[in-house]
Amino acid sequence: MSSRARDVLARTQEADGSWKGDYGGPLFLSPVYVAGLYVMGRTPDARIRDGLIVHLRGHQNADGGWGLDVESPSLVFTTVLNYVALRLMGIGADDPGLLRARAWFLPRGGPLGSSSSGKFVLALLGLYDYAGLDPAPPELWLLPRALPFHPSRLWCHCRMVYLPMGWLHGRRARAVETPLLAELRRELYPQPYADVDWKRARGRVAASDAYTPRSVWLRAVNRVLGMYERIHSKRLRARALEESLALIRAEDEATHHVCIGPINKVLNTVVWHFARPEGPEVRAHLERLPDYLQHSPDGIKVNGYNSSQLWDTAFAVQALVVSGPTAGARETLARAGRFLEAEQVLEDSPDAGRFYRHPSRGGWPFSTRAHGWPISDCTAEALKACLLLEPLGLNRVPRERLAQAVEFILSLQNRDGGWATYERQRGPRWLERLNPSDAFAGIMVDTSYVECTSACVQALVAWRTARPEAPVGRAIARGVDFLRRTQRPDGSWEGSWGVCFSYGTWFGVTGLVAAGARSEDPALRRAAAFLKARQREDGSWSETVRSCRERRWVDGPTGHAVTTSWALLSLVATGDADSEATRRGVAWLRARQGADGRWPPEPLAGVFNRTCAIHYDAYLRIFPLWALSLAGDWERRGFSRRTSREEGHALPT
Repeated sequence: MSSRARDVLARTQEADGSWKGDYGGPLFLSPVYVAGLYVMGRTPDARIRDGLIVHLRGHQNADGGWGLDVESPSLVFTTVLNYVALRLMGIGADDPGLLRARAWFLPRGGPLGSSSSGKFVLALLGLYDYAGLDPAPPELWLLPRALPFHPSRLWCHCRMVYLPMGWLHGRRARAVETPLLAELRRELYPQPYADVDWKRARGRVAASDAYTPRSVWLRAVNRVLGMYERIHSKRLRARALEESLALIRAEDEATHHVCIGPINKVLNTVVWHFARPEGPEVRAHLERLPDYLQHSPDGIKVNGYNSSQLWDTAFAVQALVVSGPTAGARETLARAGRFLEAEQVLEDSPDAGRFYRHPSRGGWPFSTRAHGWPISDCTAEALKACLLLEPLGLNRVPRERLAQAVEFILSLQNRDGGWATYERQRGPRWLERLNPSDAFAGIMVDTSYVECTSACVQALVAWRTARPEAPVGRAIARGVDFLRRTQRPDGSWEGSWGVCFSYGTWFGVTGLVAAGARSEDPALRRAAAFLKARQREDGSWSETVRSCRERRWVDGPTGHAVTTSWALLSLVATGDADSEATRRGVAWLRARQGADGRWPPEPLAGVFNRTCAIHYDAYLRIFPLWALSLAGDWERRGFSRRTSREEGHALPT
């Protein structure tokens, strides 16, 4: 069973040694891409246009709307944007699908009921008045850096989107008027466009879009900023726009015009369209826009990142190494080792302090080195993979650079002992009360996560095993303390980047075990009990993205191979490899595998900002193999389960 899964994983490796798959799912990215091109007087070429239309049509909900992602219920935000995108790509207003969409969003106020992000994109198109937006003045970049609400203290994804938004808001940038835009203004609103009360529209959000309520603090800040907008100095505004443009240029150059994500990528491109029409910056951005396009059986979409290559490759290496004798996979692992070596970031961003960047040298990104934003857990998983390849003679990263990766990991540890994503936590947690997004949670501050913390603890333990003299013991101990503090009373950990308690618990457990926790440890026993209590009658586990949104375990209608794999990996780590629950889970996973060695498609397993699911194409090829290799082939691997349980030995993860 695991040998066939290993063959599938090997066959799907890219020529460069990586695994690169679909990282789509969100349904607001493609319309932002289309809207950005239209603002610049462009449209997708015919082949891309047709693929985008196929994808959007294929994921329209039965009620006529579109969800935040391909599996979520309809939101006004995404429904209006997808309607507009289809119209901009040439679909007529009398199209049956668009008629159903209008029938859904007009009773909810049309754009007036959209979350804030949708309103901003529509303002760029001239389909929503800037007077109806909450202010986003670029002058905040001119505030003293020591202030707790300076933009540099925001989570980098948040600040890199706010940066071009502030510039565009400060310029009141909008597309050139066209007859199509005039038609859309008549189609989108339940009342004449000229009759809209824009001041009242600022605080209006449909129930479907209001996941994160607007706090009294946010409303107060918006009132203050609104007063400032009425009296702002033109000279100060010019300085703020100049500073914003310098920061945007720095982001572009540090990322080779890939940018941290697709939203700021499109917005940065639009900024340069207004700042230097048809200039070299615009051309450089347009050359890298296709990096975000994903060609899939369900059409063409915009991925949530330029890829998840490094992340998937690091996991694939670990799964292949534990799958048994490596002779058959040696060349596969050798190619992966070369990819890992090529994608490590070897230098810091130019003038990092001036542009609010954490040092980058030694880290690994989520995707490729060109992306330029290394991440704590991506670095940790890549380091673990390299150290696993070393005894096989397949690691290509020199010890000096592995040590730089360790230094990068250590530099990111937070005061609470945990690890965040791209940087140490910069802003106070209360900044989250100023979250203006409506539809997302946890966007303002880069706090510590169980996944990042566990990955970093495991990597540091592996490094200490290879280099016993390495001074990493205190960092490991602080990380373990964070993991213990964040375990929930029911024994689980809440994941933030995967669905959800099955994912978080796998990380929580493996982090503790790597650091030396024994099988009888109360934290491990509670975690095992939590998972066993949620096993389905058929032996599987099933958890959906609703768990993330509702912050409680929510079962799907059928078992999921990825969720089951995470549960099995956790149970092996807790010392329960010989339990009935594990045997039943392994039996289900084996029965679920097809004759071709694959597992059938299933619901999305990734998530971000608690509300939006995202697809990790490689997970169905990686984690079932990993789980069967450890849980299903335990006897073959020569471990004594009884001895491990009775003597309390730390179990391999």
